[in-house]
Amino acid sequence: MNAIPMRLSALLALLSLAACASTPPPVAPPPEPEPPARPVDPSDPPERDFAVVDDGTVRLEATPEIPAEVRDRLRQYLNTRSASLADVAPDGQSLLVLTRFGETRQLHHVASMMGARTQLTFGDEPVGGASFYPNDPDAVLVKADVGGNEQHQLSRLDLKTGRTTRLTDGKSRNQTPVWSRAGDRLAWASTARNGKDFDIWVGDGVHPESAKLVHEVSGLWYPLDWAPGDKRLLIGHYVSINESELFVLDLEGGALTRLSPEAPKASYQSAAFGRGGATVYATSDRDGEFVVLYEVDVASGAWKPLTQHIPWDVSEVAVSPDGRTVALVTNEDGFSQLRLLDARSRKLRIVEGIPRGVISGLTFARRDDVLAFTAGTPTSTGDAYTLKLRGNKLGRWTASEMGGLDAAGLVEPSLVRFPTFDDHDIPAIYYRPKGEGPFPVLVNIHGGPESQARPFFSALTQYLVSERGIAVLYPNVRGSNGYGKSYLLLDNGRKREDSVKDIGALLDWIAAQPELDAGRVGVMGGSYGGYMVLASLVHYADRLKAGLDVVGISSFVTFLENTSAYRQDLRRAEYGDERDPEMRAFLQDISPLNRVDAVKSALFVAQGANDPRVPEGEGRQIVDAVRATGADVWYMLARNEGHGFAKKVNRDTLYLLAALFFEKHLLGP
Repeated sequence: MNAIPMRLSALLALLSLAACASTPPPVAPPPEPEPPARPVDPSDPPERDFAVVDDGTVRLEATPEIPAEVRDRLRQYLNTRSASLADVAPDGQSLLVLTRFGETRQLHHVASMMGARTQLTFGDEPVGGASFYPNDPDAVLVKADVGGNEQHQLSRLDLKTGRTTRLTDGKSRNQTPVWSRAGDRLAWASTARNGKDFDIWVGDGVHPESAKLVHEVSGLWYPLDWAPGDKRLLIGHYVSINESELFVLDLEGGALTRLSPEAPKASYQSAAFGRGGATVYATSDRDGEFVVLYEVDVASGAWKPLTQHIPWDVSEVAVSPDGRTVALVTNEDGFSQLRLLDARSRKLRIVEGIPRGVISGLTFARRDDVLAFTAGTPTSTGDAYTLKLRGNKLGRWTASEMGGLDAAGLVEPSLVRFPTFDDHDIPAIYYRPKGEGPFPVLVNIHGGPESQARPFFSALTQYLVSERGIAVLYPNVRGSNGYGKSYLLLDNGRKREDSVKDIGALLDWIAAQPELDAGRVGVMGGSYGGYMVLASLVHYADRLKAGLDVVGISSFVTFLENTSAYRQDLRRAEYGDERDPEMRAFLQDISPLNRVDAVKSALFVAQGANDPRVPEGEGRQIVDAVRATGADVWYMLARNEGHGFAKKVNRDTLYLLAALFFEKHLLGP
């Protein structure tokens, strides 16, 4: 948790679409006896001529029983699991990792490379992050929410007694905790004051009563790093994906000094103090299309670019405790490249030997020259690694289980580009089945909308491609991150449906590929990707067989009115302000909820009842509206989930139903 925060997606844990596109779900425990029927809830929709199964936690409407053969075929894929780095010990000799051996992701300690994972937490809810206490080997800091509500709380876990002390108020949202250099204080962002604005708080990390509000703000602010001496705090202010700011806060006098210039408006993302605190290393797109690493002189305010020759975004940065090495990850067409910068010579070198895929979570040990991180590939789940700077020794700490699957039999994707209506080339990740085809196709659209489809391992994708012969395409339509500032802005405001037109262009591209069957195409996506699914079903009803919408937006107006208070202005900056009459009319016009008569394809909607981002009503209203046209709609509601499906039994159910849904409509007669 002391890794430097990146884009808002990292800060808000935004897109939790791992439920559909990244970390694979595991398999449910043996079935328990049938619970008694749940009492009728007056808020439930009237039951018509579709089957309803409701155990009080998960409600399924109109979904068929999952055949045993489907469960058997998916069993190995559902049993894969991953390990992600939470923190590296101050001496670099052990790691904290997040992995799942039961129902949810929990915290584990790994004492040696490829050693046993010792489980430290045993809660019902997944752990969202953790860190070592810098000066106490018998304690760890844990971050977790309840039921996916994203009201994360910080707690101190005593490893000797197993007792947990909650450090936050139990009801606010708390995030981005950063330990001081001395390790005796903790800074974090919290909505504790009013439930909406993210103020900066500081405490000792031991006693809840020590927590003090040190900087009251309006909007989303967050701590980034402590200066040497621990008298100054580097903090960020997020306005939108294209606008953010950096400041230095004097913790003794309270003075706030702006580090990023007022003009031009730009995105300032990662930042950390260099050696002695006289410099800051920060990433920004202030001078061009891509996010560049800069060296900033704090006294003069001069910004010196260090990676402007690399035509890709710097996606993550960490600075070694002695300030001599800056580690950075570049996002190159979705694939990660780790580099090390010598702070004195400013020379860069590429770190070789890391599996080609996605690297995240860069974290230096506090008292050793060890860099830790997570790495995963399209054909293997994530694992924890370290790099010993002296000697350039790369070490792998975990080998996550692949459920008995042979990784050699899984499909490596290729990168393709297809032309769209205004001569832009749209990038996509393409998983092609073995054989000649023609193959049915599933288009999987990421959320955000400023996220990016990247080559993570996906259990569902590998199953559909490897076992069922369904090609899978992940397009990065306009508005996606990773392809430059101009590309990111192409779908804003009244240009919203231009991204939907990119899906139409992809359907044209599919029709031109001899190995693909344009007559059997489905679409799926989550969050904003769920909106894209619904919009695609509206615009391309005669070209799509089926669509799966996971926690998706069905009406921009009701979404903006009902999303969590702290998110409303952030989302209005992207979609438009529904309080303006003209913009409201536009948003109503493009919302799928108001165009359900055009939907002719099969529809499956999955929703979490505790979703603070896309409220449950977004799914419920589109299901009811499409059903009113006489269509058959599958619906899954998980009452113990939020923006995605974090619990294994729920995610298994979603994956099994998704596989059955697309097999029926893409492989059936």
